[in-house]
Amino acid sequence: MNRRRRKAKLPNFPVRVRVESMTHDGRGVAHVDGKAVFIDGALPGEELSFLYTARARRHDEGKLCELFEASEQRVEPACAHADICGGCSLQHQAPEAQILAKQQTLVDNLERIGKVAAQRILEPLTGPVWGYRNKARLGVKHVRKKGRVLVGFREKRKPFLADIRRCEVLHPSVGERLDELAQMIQDMDARERIAQIEVAVGEEATALVFRNLDPLSARDTETLTEYARRTGLHLWLQPGGPDTVTPLWPGDPELYYRLHDHDIDMRFLPTDFTQVNADINRAMIRQALELLDLRDDSRVLDLFCGLGNFTLPVARRAARVTGVEGDAGLVRRARDNAVRNGIDNVEYHAVDLTQDPRGQAWMQQSYDRILLDPPRSGAQEMMPHIAALGARRIVYVSCHPGSLARDAGLLVNEHGYRLVAAGVMDMFPHTAHVESMALFEKDRG
Repeated sequence: MNRRRRKAKLPNFPVRVRVESMTHDGRGVAHVDGKAVFIDGALPGEELSFLYTARARRHDEGKLCELFEASEQRVEPACAHADICGGCSLQHQAPEAQILAKQQTLVDNLERIGKVAAQRILEPLTGPVWGYRNKARLGVKHVRKKGRVLVGFREKRKPFLADIRRCEVLHPSVGERLDELAQMIQDMDARERIAQIEVAVGEEATALVFRNLDPLSARDTETLTEYARRTGLHLWLQPGGPDTVTPLWPGDPELYYRLHDHDIDMRFLPTDFTQVNADINRAMIRQALELLDLRDDSRVLDLFCGLGNFTLPVARRAARVTGVEGDAGLVRRARDNAVRNGIDNVEYHAVDLTQDPRGQAWMQQSYDRILLDPPRSGAQEMMPHIAALGARRIVYVSCHPGSLARDAGLLVNEHGYRLVAAGVMDMFPHTAHVESMALFEKDRG
């Protein structure tokens, strides 16, 4: 006898509801018989019907079926694939409404998780909302049933690649070429063994890193090389781990982005972490420097410094800057960037910042300002050590409002700092991703 519980069938009829709010991942929230339903494509205040797509113990999921009363925030998506592609989730919401919702998400997280409130809310940093995305990882899949290759992002909440021909948020050098790339790979011997394409856009060139699971044939190598010559795209191959990434064409590629305000060119490899949105990155650096309120004699610690995106602009205005980063390769390139830009008041250290840093030489120095830009997980392990350094001013750049809120609660409620200001940056328009910045101050004892 089969004792396994069979999965209950989903209702196959539309259900009419009024949308009450939004989840932090951009879905509308309604209730049916007291149970929450998260609805793709729905906005607060709308009356609509939806079809169930999944059911769980705590909440159900659905997709918009028919709209009876639209929100004033609703706009027509610019992308024909907005309903299915998981690369975006908010194209149906006006960009100005998106960023205000993200600001509210930040405020809510600070209050709910950190039990703190900012004395001042910063004006959101905004920029271009189309063609802005300079970094991406595109899936590649030869779908035999369709008889062709797909290149792009996954479908919303599904493991399958979305069937898209172009992308409106990707930089046009790639976003307008998805169908072209798919057709080229379709004609390759290795069409079943190209797993993904990593995209990196620099100031003067765009690089594509092809993840080839098997060595390429001579014919495939020539196909890619000819495509690169024709389009001007820089092509790299990655037959194994990150250390196997090598250029295919041209033989001596160079990627860099320019920080105009500071006369700095930042060179990077296509697999390095760089900010997705160049315009917002420049505005973000500008705001960080303003919040740090640097003086000629300032001594600054930059944690999770990467390539030196903040370190080098800070060094243009401060007496001394110490950058600390866990990725040794990024530290090497950060040092090279300092030398190339003629900046000699910087020192870098390759250190795992999830571990106790008290024995490190850089922890024995004094700093009056600290900047940190950690990964999504935040910097919980570093909070007591940062507080112990006693810097009067801390600027925290975050890519996840929950981890920022948690760490803010530690700084304020356990270590005596004040949350002076906080605000969001529209690094990823049309997605629910929230990038933010916060300023903490400690009164002199």
